[in-house]
Amino acid sequence: MRAPLVVVTGIHPLAMDATMLGLAWDLPTAVSVRHHIDPVSQVLTRTVSDAGGVLERAETRLEHVCVGCALREDILPTLERLARTGRWSAIVAGLPTATEADQLVHVLAHDRRLARHLRLTGVVAAVGSGAVGDLLGEDLLLERGVQTDPDDERGVGEVACSQVELADVVVLDEDPHPGSVDLVRALARPDATVVVGTHLLDPVTLVAGRRNHSLADAWRLPQAQTVVPSVTSDGVWRVDLCSPRPFHPDRLLDQVERLGAGAHRSRGAFWVPTRPGDLLGWSGAGGQLSIFNEARWGRGAPVSRVVLTGLGTAPTDLAPAFEDLLLTPAEAQRDPASWAVLEDGLEPWLGDIRDAA
Repeated sequence: MRAPLVVVTGIHPLAMDATMLGLAWDLPTAVSVRHHIDPVSQVLTRTVSDAGGVLERAETRLEHVCVGCALREDILPTLERLARTGRWSAIVAGLPTATEADQLVHVLAHDRRLARHLRLTGVVAAVGSGAVGDLLGEDLLLERGVQTDPDDERGVGEVACSQVELADVVVLDEDPHPGSVDLVRALARPDATVVVGTHLLDPVTLVAGRRNHSLADAWRLPQAQTVVPSVTSDGVWRVDLCSPRPFHPDRLLDQVERLGAGAHRSRGAFWVPTRPGDLLGWSGAGGQLSIFNEARWGRGAPVSRVVLTGLGTAPTDLAPAFEDLLLTPAEAQRDPASWAVLEDGLEPWLGDIRDAA
């Protein structure tokens, strides 16, 4: 029998600990696993406990301080080991602070051996009291002291937003700042549950649930078929920009700040004519922006779509900035072979062109 697994993420250790404590309190026959990465000492600390107290505490020196190494060397083996015992009714796993759950979710969805013992029933994002500043602010993880490795240059907002968007349940601090709840509801998946206070968590339902990975992936990187509803709060705005045309690689390099900078969350997928088969991801928050090579388009027609969400009044220059990044209608009519180049300037972010002759 597979052990139900609930994964907890967050950027505030105290908020994560409070969430895990609340889940453990209402699941007295479950076991909790908390991992912590020290980027300086390169040590991963594991603490396992249940209703009887702390069962084990161990430290592992990582060859490389990164989430991938932590998953491979200790987190996944520990979860499998605990599941195989059959001793507990469920497992509640707290990932290292500022870790996104996507890598863990991907492995559990594709590793057949792990799937025989573990069943991921839900991902919980624990959000602290300063949610607006965390989600839309300019701070870096390094400035907060919650980075996962010495070279971690990620922004707090990008990580916090990704955690909320990937979650099945989002729990906010009991005294959230104004606008926090409305912003979180706008960023979270439409089918996700958002509660204020750990006492409103429903761990029994969470453990009994079944996570829909495809819905979560579609919400994280919205493509043409992804339905993104309009926001219902007067204090939150959303701009949904979409076109079948690709971004011009040169203008993307020169003008990306026009769309990526600002106190808002932006996410989506796009393509460029120099890499026609690559589905490229867009993820930004609080002025920090990442573009990355996500997958191949496959049978689906490529599309450029960026969804932006923020508080207050929507900037008026977002739609013109998006249009300027796209190929003009005349450029889009050019022979596709004319875009076949060995380099397009995007290599530092997207890697080498795979379709180059």
